[in-house]
Amino acid sequence: MGDFEAVIGIEIHAQISTKTKMFCRCDNDSFDKDPNTNVCEICMGFPGQLPVINAEAVRKGTIASLALNCKIPEYCKFDRKNYFYPDLPKGFQISQYDKPLAINGEIEIELGDKKKKIRITRLHLEDDAGKLTHVPGGSLVDYNRSGTPLMEIVSEPDIRSSEEAMAYAREIQNILRFCEASDADMEKGMMRFDASVSIRPKGENKLYNRAEIKNLNSFRSLRSAIDYEIERQITLWNNDEPLDKDITMGWADDSQKTYFLRDKEGSDDYRYFPEPDLPPLITTKENLKDLEKLVPELPAQKRARYAKDYKLLPDDIRILTSDLYIAQYFEKVISMIKEPKKAVAFINTILMKRLNEEQISLGESKVTAKMMGELIQLVESGEISMNQAKAEVFDEMYETGRSPSKIVEEKGLKVVSDTGAIEKACKKIIEANPKVVEDFKNGKDKVFGFLVGQVMKEMKGQANPQIVNDILKKLI
Repeated sequence: MGDFEAVIGIEIHAQISTKTKMFCRCDNDSFDKDPNTNVCEICMGFPGQLPVINAEAVRKGTIASLALNCKIPEYCKFDRKNYFYPDLPKGFQISQYDKPLAINGEIEIELGDKKKKIRITRLHLEDDAGKLTHVPGGSLVDYNRSGTPLMEIVSEPDIRSSEEAMAYAREIQNILRFCEASDADMEKGMMRFDASVSIRPKGENKLYNRAEIKNLNSFRSLRSAIDYEIERQITLWNNDEPLDKDITMGWADDSQKTYFLRDKEGSDDYRYFPEPDLPPLITTKENLKDLEKLVPELPAQKRARYAKDYKLLPDDIRILTSDLYIAQYFEKVISMIKEPKKAVAFINTILMKRLNEEQISLGESKVTAKMMGELIQLVESGEISMNQAKAEVFDEMYETGRSPSKIVEEKGLKVVSDTGAIEKACKKIIEANPKVVEDFKNGKDKVFGFLVGQVMKEMKGQANPQIVNDILKKLI
């Protein structure tokens, strides 16, 4: 960026995981439903219909706020945010303006071995609008999404690059999932971003006019839109045409460019006033203490614990804490075995690699945590070798979902620990390879591996390797 520095703030809109919508009893899951079938008089904004606050949405929003280190004021209220748009049937959105649910939070992001804190201005609750689909000759509107409970998380302008923006957005997504406050599934439209981007000469602290890029619905779009807008504004600045006002922009995935939508609205444009049909919310100290107990171990805390307690590598920790289900799977496996690093070897190196190749999630795998723990137990007990577990048993488990113990039994894979049988095989290999034995006696230690391999071949790979080593050395 030469002599310029980017100044970026992000608004994250995340759908709250509740059974019903924010202010009515309609199903909160409209995914794959026919358009305009999951609606009622309230979320369609019919005259005279009264909203009722979804208590579970408030509870989960508060837990998420605590996980983001926000302060929870004793008093918050809902407001009407007035604007007209075809997918907003009421003509206003029920949101929170000057008294939000939570304020003054922060999270820490990691970029390689560097860490940085990003401040959070506020988290407020609101209901979502519907969805427009633009087609030749007009637009189609689907109101199924109307009334969906949302939490909007607004950052301070502490972000300086698209890489930091990505790290921040991913960490927020992970925290919301660990709290079970939101599934934050971007493919289902459960999470989207607005990114405000401005630039300034390096060394200055002044905030210049910004461009807010609306409705970015993937991490890739977030990165690309920010990078493009930074370069666009640098070009304008170098041509003595910097932004002269705040503007609102869209993002075109096909052309990979931002485009002008309108001047940026301010609070006066929305004519906020307190929502007359909803009472304010009071959070008592007793309620807050109860909710604080429901905040789980968060991704950053898990990363620190895995490093301290299990001495795992950073890349392995990143994979294991990238998703709540993966972390839960790992912890169930290690509750069954002695060595956590063996769990990492099987989960990260074998199972996750296979799942990534086939582009399916861990939740879709036939290999349950109990089965994986059982497989590693068979290795730890010496009943099968590591190679047998990886090359034969795991593949069968993955394809069929059958128990590893049954697979081992049916295939006759149990490791032979009978010293008599192993000694007989060792003697046979020693007699068949006198020169190799002589070389070993003369100090050529490398040839010992050949002898071990021959014994294992003789035993069809089922001999206990440690016993083979011990007996060979004893006989030689």
